[in-house]
Amino acid sequence: MSLYAKPYSEACEQNKAPILAVLREVFTEPGLILEIGAGTGQHAVHFARELPHLDWQPTDQADYLPGIQLWIDEAGLPNLHQPLALDTRRTPWPVTQAAGAFSANTTHIMHWPAVEGLFRGIGQVLQPGGAFCLYGPFNDDGRHTSASNAAFDQMLKQRDPASGIRDFNDLDRLARDNGLQFRRDYPMPVNNRILVWTRHV
Repeated sequence: MSLYAKPYSEACEQNKAPILAVLREVFTEPGLILEIGAGTGQHAVHFARELPHLDWQPTDQADYLPGIQLWIDEAGLPNLHQPLALDTRRTPWPVTQAAGAFSANTTHIMHWPAVEGLFRGIGQVLQPGGAFCLYGPFNDDGRHTSASNAAFDQMLKQRDPASGIRDFNDLDRLARDNGLQFRRDYPMPVNNRILVWTRHV
């Protein structure tokens, strides 16, 4: 019997279907998809089950791995790998090559050096032509895109002044500095988006 209770996120349940619709469009070819910040593990299980042509590799900080493992063990999916510990600020990453990458609701929680490390690492492991899909709320030109995002950003910064909703321009600058080219902005429910970059061929 596990000492851990299986974690659960209602947000993951609510956003997994619209995210999956985008991932179906972006990740069309077989290959390894690296998930950064797998959290509870719910997304990893859902996407691996619904996208059997992909090998799904969840990662997160070490503290989250036991909870992710519970979801993986229960699912028993052949294309869902064991979770790996990943600190985006540290190199080398535990995965050295991936056909694609995905991360949800991470950059507004990470401190900026970790966000920099995220894009640096993606630029190193992503295969040429591979896509990076980043889900979450984002600002445009320093402005919030909704009143709810503004309130959410204030809450984040009250809890941790080094966190907060990131601006698209700042993220795209990091992406370009690491060999990634912006491809598309998918509007998502509840004032979220999926930003997609690809690595230069």
